[in-house]
Amino acid sequence: MRLLTARAFWMTSPGIGEIRTERVPDPGPDEVLVRTLHSGVSRGTETLVFQGRVPESQWPSMRAPFQSGDFPAPVKYGYLNVGVVEAGVPELIGKTVFCLYPHQTRYVVPATAVTVVPDGVPAARAVLTGTVETAVNAVWDAAPQIGDRISVVGGGMVGLSVAAVLAGMPGTDVELVDVQNREKEATKLNVGFAHPEKAAPERDIVIHASATEQGLTTALELLDTEGTVVELSWYGDRRIAVPLGEFFHSRRLTIRSSQVGGIAPARRRSYAQRLALALDLLKDPRFDALISGRSGFDELPAVMPRIADGSLPALCHVIDHPAN
Repeated sequence: MRLLTARAFWMTSPGIGEIRTERVPDPGPDEVLVRTLHSGVSRGTETLVFQGRVPESQWPSMRAPFQSGDFPAPVKYGYLNVGVVEAGVPELIGKTVFCLYPHQTRYVVPATAVTVVPDGVPAARAVLTGTVETAVNAVWDAAPQIGDRISVVGGGMVGLSVAAVLAGMPGTDVELVDVQNREKEATKLNVGFAHPEKAAPERDIVIHASATEQGLTTALELLDTEGTVVELSWYGDRRIAVPLGEFFHSRRLTIRSSQVGGIAPARRRSYAQRLALALDLLKDPRFDALISGRSGFDELPAVMPRIADGSLPALCHVIDHPAN
């Protein structure tokens, strides 16, 4: 038995993190040892966790698959990890894999917890898998038809992923709406872009991903009669006002929640099938538009607070792990 160690990023208290050394066990008969190549910081959920803003009522449901520690802190949290299998199940050795694991340089997990990254998907782009999986689930929940007029309100990591997935549907009119100028990113994804005051009206579906009260108001205002807002935002411990007066009833509008933790039974798809679909979609180089910056693993304690407070603008920030 060898003594192998790894370094992991822990959120030690709200707004503060540090890198700790941990022992990594030898993999068992149905396990794999993974050396991380890249991990990704989610600008949405992960920064809410880092700031200690997960409501106590949501602590059980918000646990990441391989989280250590408990909310609010100290906690090892994250779910966008791409690495190479170094030992364990023979047929996986040498394969590049995606896993819902936190920021850690090496780790051991069951072989069933990793998904092989297909040829044609660069390892750094593959950190987007979890977000694209969320986008796939949102599109399934929205159930668009060919020719639908669809807006995506919120040009963050999730909103851009949704727009990229929708852009592949024939005949659809897709427009990204954001208060920030996301025209460059929208152009790379082959979708339209508008600020809220100039957004196209009379939309069949609006997918909301801005996590702001005004964004949800805009989403409702853009809908045509009988239209649906698919609400992807998670607000943490914030309360928001929803404008259910004015035209909400007369237009017979619908607000529907969508969350990656559940798949609509009508889809008849497993979580593994959804994950594999997300990875296949990532063969498209358009998704590189979602990677907004990169930092080394040792920079994480300084980088995470800047992403959380917005001083370092980020969509998906890729963390490059050491080679050895």
